[in-house]
Amino acid sequence: MAVNLWTMPRRRPKPANAHVSLTMSRIRAKDTKPELIVRACLRAAGLTGYRLHYAKAPGRPDIAFVNRKLAVFVHGCFWHGCPHCQPPKPKRNSWYWGPKLERNQERDGEKAAALRREGWRVITLWECRIKRTPDAQVARVLRAYDARTAVRRSASRRPRKN
Repeated sequence: MAVNLWTMPRRRPKPANAHVSLTMSRIRAKDTKPELIVRACLRAAGLTGYRLHYAKAPGRPDIAFVNRKLAVFVHGCFWHGCPHCQPPKPKRNSWYWGPKLERNQERDGEKAAALRREGWRVITLWECRIKRTPDAQVARVLRAYDARTAVRRSASRRPRKN
């Protein structure tokens, strides 16, 4: 029994032309430009020792400081529905793009909730903010990193009760 895959629900629409297909094939999930900017700024600030796309943490955060339980997600404005710049949704094939982009946002919330349940601190950095003020965005990561260090130090230096 032959099934037409293009009419099945949750399938991507058939590309209108070869140019669209080529453009869509170049969209990356890892090592995106905003992610590379954040990583370069972290290295410049002297912060190393993070794991990329750490599979043992729920949601595979883009950058994970495992010992500090700090997860950093670097979100693209279009794909994750940025609340700051609110990019427009595509008008063509809205039957496909609307649910897809909404599901991306739902999945982001589920990932963050799963990480928080396991005691991780979650920071989301947005593409538009990284492009405008990369140092300010990395400063958010540094503050969270230092806060985790301070909590660990204070917990290890508490006097014993007799």
